[in-house]
Amino acid sequence: MNSISPNLNLMIKASEKASKILIRDFGEIEKLQVSKKGAADFVTNADLKVEKIIIEELKKARPDFSFISEENGVKKNNNTKNTWIIDPIDGTINFLHGIPHFAISIALKSDNEIVSGLIYDPIKDEMFFAEKNNGAFLNNQKIRVSKKNVIENCLFTTGESFEKKPDFLFRKSGCAALDLAYVAAGRYDGYFQKNLNLWDIAAGIVLINEAGGIMNELNLDNLNHIKIIASNPNINAKLREKLHNF
Repeated sequence: MNSISPNLNLMIKASEKASKILIRDFGEIEKLQVSKKGAADFVTNADLKVEKIIIEELKKARPDFSFISEENGVKKNNNTKNTWIIDPIDGTINFLHGIPHFAISIALKSDNEIVSGLIYDPIKDEMFFAEKNNGAFLNNQKIRVSKKNVIENCLFTTGESFEKKPDFLFRKSGCAALDLAYVAAGRYDGYFQKNLNLWDIAAGIVLINEAGGIMNELNLDNLNHIKIIASNPNINAKLREKLHNF
């Protein structure tokens, strides 16, 4: 593995510090004070605390960078070229119900391109990270998308609901960030989803690209209602064909 950049190193340290709060609160899930944020979507004390820690740690080293975060929205600073994109807990519903499948997601957008991304699962202690032109990694081991080329042999992941289910195998995990990380690592063969937020997928974008995957073109100026189809290159055209009405 090539040496990581100071910015990625900063992201790693911020996520590791924030994860201590996350692990502690997950162990005491019944004591969390929860307020409703919307249909099937909640804010927890842990969500807010984790985001606060991440922002504080990033600001210490890069005080002029801008921010986009799930809880605080867009905060433009002097440096609008570089923007941190943060999801403190992707998979909040899983977290609230004691399901150990959620992640911290941090990305860096520079000149309208995601150049660094990190997705950290603190329960499994799996840290997925990637930088532009430097590969994708899981706990310092290089990862690649799968090589399957027969769609019937593939396993996909999504959060979509269907009137008519697709004629291929898929799972729902409740965590978009980890879905993309698992595609990058070859665990899933592809991921498709509509109505996503930028903070859900920003880190996954560079992970997929650096792991050799393919996804549809995205407008990073859009914060919401994003559609994504990502997979290994061998099945991407077939998957798009299957999802032609998606």
